[in-house]
Amino acid sequence: MYLPAGLRFHRRGSRRLKCFRSFLGLLFVSGSILLVAAFSETESDSMRSDALSEPSQETSSDFPNTDPSLSLPLVHVLRIEGTIGPIVADYLDDELSHAVEKGASLVVLEIDTPGGLDTSMRQMVRAILASPIPIAVYVSPDGARAASAGVFVLTAAHLAVMAPATNVGAAHPVNMGGEMDEAMSEKVTNDAVAYLQSLAKQRGRNVEWSEEVVRESVSVHAEEALDLGVIDFVAENLEDLLAQADGHQVGDLSIRTAGAVIEYRPMNWRGRFLQRITDPTVAYILLMLGFYGLFFELSNPGSLLPGIVGAICLLLAFLAFQSLPVNYVGVMLIVLGLIMLLLEIKVTSYGALSIGGVASLVLGSLLMFDPSNPFGSLPIRVILPVVLFSVVFFMVIVGMGLAAQRRRPFSGLDAMRGEIGKIITIETEGSDRYSGRLQIQGELWEYRASNPLQQGDPVKVVGRQGRVLLVEIWRDSDGEAQR
Repeated sequence: MYLPAGLRFHRRGSRRLKCFRSFLGLLFVSGSILLVAAFSETESDSMRSDALSEPSQETSSDFPNTDPSLSLPLVHVLRIEGTIGPIVADYLDDELSHAVEKGASLVVLEIDTPGGLDTSMRQMVRAILASPIPIAVYVSPDGARAASAGVFVLTAAHLAVMAPATNVGAAHPVNMGGEMDEAMSEKVTNDAVAYLQSLAKQRGRNVEWSEEVVRESVSVHAEEALDLGVIDFVAENLEDLLAQADGHQVGDLSIRTAGAVIEYRPMNWRGRFLQRITDPTVAYILLMLGFYGLFFELSNPGSLLPGIVGAICLLLAFLAFQSLPVNYVGVMLIVLGLIMLLLEIKVTSYGALSIGGVASLVLGSLLMFDPSNPFGSLPIRVILPVVLFSVVFFMVIVGMGLAAQRRRPFSGLDAMRGEIGKIITIETEGSDRYSGRLQIQGELWEYRASNPLQQGDPVKVVGRQGRVLLVEIWRDSDGEAQR
């Protein structure tokens, strides 16, 4: 049966290309799964409640939900762990609003932080100062700390409490974007001193120590902080905190927590997700996955999945960079390194581009985040696997793909060049032009020739014109025609 030329072709090359694309897609999806696993958490959002003791008869009606004739006092417990950033500040704002709606008697803010952004810290302090509900900031559990920005949050609280094996201090301001000159450093330090002293004075705490903790970065343990008047008391656990807070005077008001119902209010899934991507390691992996995804899509248009996931990863990485002290010179070095590794495949540089690409990737990864910032820096155990993967990817996988593109076609009209077929029909179009149909690889094709042919002659394909093959009589190694 005659089939129009070009409608049938060999599938071998197409299958290889599809397998190669599938392999790249699988590789990219595997990287995305590893990223998801890197910041998945098992923490539940369920709230727990517990009654501590029988309600006391000595009460005050100055705070919400403190009349024993109405209900038991309600205590909301929040938890902040890690660096203080916009996500944490918004979490505190939202939960304080919720506590006011529910009529909570006390909000306990458990913290364990190395510090964070000045703007986010000031947002939290303003929320605490404006809160109609007393707030107890509790440095816990044992081994926790309230450093840098955490000192300001602790000082601003109505009740400042620490677990026994904790510490507070080291509040000297640092510039996450680089070193400050002497004049600027003095201005920022004086501003921080005045701010912390104003908070300490308002809460009746040690004003002199507030200056030392900023200018000299001193740090003290819980018992010493209690002796210095930095905190109100030391509590073994939450139950101990509530027992000591019961009846505690905040100005002219008294807090009632005896028999309180405890409601734990952990950060919701959205907040945890956003906080996770602001981790330098996660943001770095998102950036690299975004680059790889866009490269897959541009090299194989129509794949869709790598392009979609890559664009999402890049946008999430840029979102994280808004809350991180990113050195964009490091980002540019990473991009330069990827470009040099890609050029090594096409340009003969005798390894110079490969060496430069690896060096640029490593330097960019190291410079991307300042090790002194509270958000942390990229560990070498993360940098080395990413750089190694990039080198292997561009030198091996992409090299194989380019080699496959340069290989002789296996399907379509272009793959017919050099093939041998047999003349089936002949139609004369003039004294020097012949056409008809020939059989080649079990298929019928239209042909055109400029020399006389006979039915059954073997011919060799030398080119094509549209969907018509250009052929000539097949000759052996001696140049003699084969008939």
